[in-house]
Amino acid sequence: MARLEIDEFDNQNPDAPGNDVADLRLILVIIRRRMWSMLFVAVLIFTAVVLYTFQQTPLYTASARLLIETRESRVVDFEAVLSGLPPNSAAIDTEVEVLRSRSLAQAVAARTDLATIPEFNTALVDDTWVKRLLRQFAALGGGSLATSGRTGAGEETPEMTMDRVTEELLQRTSARRLGGTFVIEVSATSQSPELAQDLANAYAEEYLLAQLEAKFRATERANEWLFERVAALREEVQASEQAVAQYREANGLLDAEGATLTEQQISDTNAQLIVQRAELTEARARLRNVRSRLEQGVGPESIAEVLNSEVIRELRSQEAMVSRQRGELMSRYGARHPEIQTVERELADIRVQIDQEVSRIVSNLESEVNIASERVNSLTESLQELRDELGSNNAALVNLRALEREANASRAMFESFLSRFRQTGEADQFNEADARIVANATLPLDTSSPRFILNFALGLALAGLGAALIALIREILESGLRTEAEVERKLGVPHIASVPKLNTGLFGGVLKKRHDPGEYVLSKPLSSSAESYRTLRSGLKVAGLDKPLTVIAVTSALPGEGKTTTTIALGRIAAQAADRVLAIDCDLRRRGLSTALAPNASAGMLEVLANEAALDDAITVDERSGLHVLPLTLRAFTPKDLFRSEAFKSLLESVRGRYDLVLLDTAPVMAVADTRAIAGLVEGIVFSVEWGRSPVGAARLSIDALHRAKGNIVGVVLNGVDINRQARYGYGAYYTYYGSYQKYYTN
Repeated sequence: MARLEIDEFDNQNPDAPGNDVADLRLILVIIRRRMWSMLFVAVLIFTAVVLYTFQQTPLYTASARLLIETRESRVVDFEAVLSGLPPNSAAIDTEVEVLRSRSLAQAVAARTDLATIPEFNTALVDDTWVKRLLRQFAALGGGSLATSGRTGAGEETPEMTMDRVTEELLQRTSARRLGGTFVIEVSATSQSPELAQDLANAYAEEYLLAQLEAKFRATERANEWLFERVAALREEVQASEQAVAQYREANGLLDAEGATLTEQQISDTNAQLIVQRAELTEARARLRNVRSRLEQGVGPESIAEVLNSEVIRELRSQEAMVSRQRGELMSRYGARHPEIQTVERELADIRVQIDQEVSRIVSNLESEVNIASERVNSLTESLQELRDELGSNNAALVNLRALEREANASRAMFESFLSRFRQTGEADQFNEADARIVANATLPLDTSSPRFILNFALGLALAGLGAALIALIREILESGLRTEAEVERKLGVPHIASVPKLNTGLFGGVLKKRHDPGEYVLSKPLSSSAESYRTLRSGLKVAGLDKPLTVIAVTSALPGEGKTTTTIALGRIAAQAADRVLAIDCDLRRRGLSTALAPNASAGMLEVLANEAALDDAITVDERSGLHVLPLTLRAFTPKDLFRSEAFKSLLESVRGRYDLVLLDTAPVMAVADTRAIAGLVEGIVFSVEWGRSPVGAARLSIDALHRAKGNIVGVVLNGVDINRQARYGYGAYYTYYGSYQKYYTN
């Protein structure tokens, strides 16, 4: 039972928020309602996609793959002028953009001679009927349409042709990085599979050549700059070294084995002085020894210097020999023998020579001492002079060291640049690209465009999207009211009845044939139209259970929305049900009720209100239904505020007691102010709208105006419901299930 109640509630309010089942039903209802327009748009879009797909020229795509090298190959052990690419993602993305660059595309276009291929140079394509038609339109406008290969100034220049061909090539090629790898895929598309293959391979090769050329240009520029710099540094080194040499020469700072010449001379002189001092000391020691022994009376034979003399040894030998000879003679002769005297004289002479030789030796020792002393003095003086010279040299050496440092710095800079110049010259022979081709493009066997399956799937998706869009647009643009739920949701007042549109047959719309609902309910009392007015009568009865509703005003927002028809049909149905019913025509301008039921009346409501006629005399009776009518005559319109008068109020009071139901056919709310004056005087208001035609905004404004006039709106009557189309607008509507119960009606 609970489930049944929920289902009934969902059926009655399919637009309730938060009701997922109702939302789904609403979507299905919209699809059903807009099925034909959606189907038409879907078929149209899908057909357009299919036609576009089949008229496309088949295209082939070939791809080559490049690997960006992250490992450096060092043939020689020195750094290149243009270093390799860093192994990071930004560098790879940069190379992808280089592959997409216009300069590389222009090089490929020139290499493959694309300017001679009509596919890329449209100027070579023969005129089509489209071009001829455009040229004719341009001629009518006073201008001329040149072919795509011409400019306004005349023939197209080769540079302009190459630019256009390059632009077309850029549209046909692409480069992308494969995932997170260092591999870049270059793709080219063409109508010819061979050309697509050639273009992809040419792109890869031109990219490598461009890298090599960039390195060559960088190395060449570096070599030119280094050559100029080395020449300038060479002159600077020469000038620095020449300044050092000139300063050395000017200040006597000549080098000798790592030291200055003065330092070397001081060292040599000091060494000589030490030797000479030693020799002087030795000579003095020998001289003192000789003199000391001679002064002590020691014989010369014990003096080492005397013994070392060859002359002394020779004289001593002669003396010994003469002494032996004298001894022999002495033993043989006497002392006075002449031979002995001769020997004596010879011996004395030898001894004199020995003494002289000793004196000479002593004299030589003295000379050696003097000479050694002079040498020592001379060396001492020379050493002092050199030391003085060294002091002055040290002061000049400070400036010399500064000059040498400058010369050394210039020399080091020169040697560094010279070494780098030689390295770059060698590196020019070993330049390698930072990438290599890992997969050449192969000949494509299948077309890359058009993609039939993808295009058909896209066509289906676009068809579905277009169908949904057209349904949404039509729903948004549709401003009429079609279901009971829409009436209550959009107008905020209850729905009381729905009156079906009368069927005029297959050609009724063409022949403009129409049924009068007021006559139809009499001729077809068992029809669905008559039953709808009975439903309206029952609704009014139910609405007045606490306080019966006797005086009811029937109105609408705009003319032509069925208020007069509703008044007549409802009055006749109620009169046939034995109710005492009075219909009063309150539309002073249109007189629709009077025209339909009492066109020839001589007295009416205005005459009654003006006391020109009695009420009973002004009321006419519809003979077919028994409905009483208080019409409006053809007299001129009165400018008086009739419906706010006491006479009109008195009229309503008098008829309220005589009739079970009093229906007032009033003017449209938006047209005049009469109905707003009546709204506060009646017990209920029936608001009439036409199915699918009445503007919602106008209906809302009218209902708001009636509420401000203190009117009690009992409900809304939905007139002219198209039963066949009603089922498309929502579940739970009264005529949604018309097919199930139409056998109860006789239309």
